[in-house]
Amino acid sequence: MSQPKIKRRVGIYEVGRTIGEGTFAKVKFAKNSETGEPVALKILDKEKVLKHKMAEQIKREVATMKLIKHPNVVRLYEVMGSKTKIFIVLEFVTGGELFDKIVNQGRMREDDARRYFQQLINAVDYCHSRGVYHRDLKPENLLLDACGKLKVSDFGLSALSQQVRDDGLLHTTCGTPNYVAPEVLNDRGYDGATADLWSCGVILFVLLAGYLPFDDSNLMNLYKKISAAEFTCPPWLSFGAMKLITRILDPNPMTRITIPEILVDEWFKKGYKPPVFEEKEDTNLDDVEAVFRDSEEHHVTEKKEEQPAAMNAFELISMSKGLNLGNLFDVEQEFKRETRFTSKCPANEIVSKIEEAAKPLGFDVHKKNYKLRLENVKAGRKGNLNIATEVFQVAPSLHMVEVRKAKGDTLEFHKFYKNLSTCLEDVVWKTEEDMQEMK
Repeated sequence: MSQPKIKRRVGIYEVGRTIGEGTFAKVKFAKNSETGEPVALKILDKEKVLKHKMAEQIKREVATMKLIKHPNVVRLYEVMGSKTKIFIVLEFVTGGELFDKIVNQGRMREDDARRYFQQLINAVDYCHSRGVYHRDLKPENLLLDACGKLKVSDFGLSALSQQVRDDGLLHTTCGTPNYVAPEVLNDRGYDGATADLWSCGVILFVLLAGYLPFDDSNLMNLYKKISAAEFTCPPWLSFGAMKLITRILDPNPMTRITIPEILVDEWFKKGYKPPVFEEKEDTNLDDVEAVFRDSEEHHVTEKKEEQPAAMNAFELISMSKGLNLGNLFDVEQEFKRETRFTSKCPANEIVSKIEEAAKPLGFDVHKKNYKLRLENVKAGRKGNLNIATEVFQVAPSLHMVEVRKAKGDTLEFHKFYKNLSTCLEDVVWKTEEDMQEMK
């Protein structure tokens, strides 16, 4: 545990912990060392991108995303490349996911849901007008800034897990099944614009109802329900909201309502304020071209610096009040799918206790020093839940343990963590304040 910690830099960015993982990419928290500004650093494997013949598509979409400066879309600042990786520098949004708001509070009042939906349609309309499609719209890709304004993330970058054939249509059935349009499921090709709009309709339903319009544990039954647009609006929805949802969730993409039609809908228009912002034409796209050139002069420098594993224990303890599930939504921490706790137990004992607790919950455990990778052998709603844990030493007799969702469904992670917290009660260091609360 006392080995030196490796500090990593990419160009001017100091790279921190992982805050998200996917098939093609990993997202890390980073800081601009010149300005101190926090950013999200999306790291792609160049070999995978070239193998799947995605280079031209990524180049085109990243170039377009650099030009998109909309208040409801996460900004893409720059793109860099090394010999083996592509680094996309994105705006770091601090208000959490819209998903967490629904998990915590349930359904929304119509005025609140309408306000978020108006911002979503603004973002989608703007990006579509520039030929950029999302293809995986869902509440987990909708972030909120510090002021509660909606920010769509991964717009244009979701093509990393998609494929376009010679007919110009997308064919891969990707995305979260519950939000996917019927035409995406039938593999006859689909238009990204109308498919995105269907997902917007599912999101509006979830905001207003607090649950999914199409849901079934059997995938084939789920597909049948989606293909037939088999859903029922809850009785508390207003007639205007029901009518709009029904027009969006039309299984025929040719007759589905369009964005211009949504903009003049009576329910949608209530309290609508079009976004006011300036578009700058001076965006430099040289970095986008340079990323795919196999020339050393265009490669960004990656540095790894060894430094002592020094952490401020008091700061960490104040961040972490035992195994409180509230830590998952700790805005101060700005990481949505992780939590941490402190322990006075030896590091080996902590690792063994986590392993003992995880196995009865149906997890395979992979160990490497003081890191654990837990993989649920049973697939959940979004594949197998993977959890990464790591033990850090903050003082000779004090450790901090981080528990993070690496892959899978966020709700399933919450349930796992509740079970884990019960099993590890004797491991967690309880402060005097905690002991008083337990009396």
